[in-house]
Amino acid sequence: MASLWGFPNPVNEKAARVVAGGVVVLAALTLITGWHWLIVLLAIGFAARVAAGPRFSLLGRLATQVIAPRLGLPKFVPGPPKRFAQAIGLVLTTAAAVLSLGFGLTLAGTVLIAILLIFAALESVVGFCAGCWLFALLMRTGIIPADTCESCNDIWRRYGTGAVITQR
Repeated sequence: MASLWGFPNPVNEKAARVVAGGVVVLAALTLITGWHWLIVLLAIGFAARVAAGPRFSLLGRLATQVIAPRLGLPKFVPGPPKRFAQAIGLVLTTAAAVLSLGFGLTLAGTVLIAILLIFAALESVVGFCAGCWLFALLMRTGIIPADTCESCNDIWRRYGTGAVITQR
């Protein structure tokens, strides 16, 4: 049962960027058309990905099984920061849905979806995952325990003990 609901670790970054591109498309469609019911679809997708990675997400399945394999060899990154980023997307879309559809505050919902669109576009286009960046910051400050993502914390495991790391 745990494997059914577990989040993958590591994650193919190419697939994550494709998922972010799909989020951009749905968020843009929501903003352009004013179809705020699409926010519910976004929230369901984020909930599915937080709970089980791409397993129950149509967008996640399309990204991992169809599109990403056609983009060449996978580039693996740690899973916990990606799950954290998906959880942020879930919070934003749930809040947007409640505000827009539950309370009729469509402007507030629109602002939240615009924020989501900006950050999803950053990940999809340039590979900057704001949720992953925040995850790393929270790990550095000790708010997220180091054992939550040992591969995030152990640079030598990723690059080997003979690696030369330079700072610019």
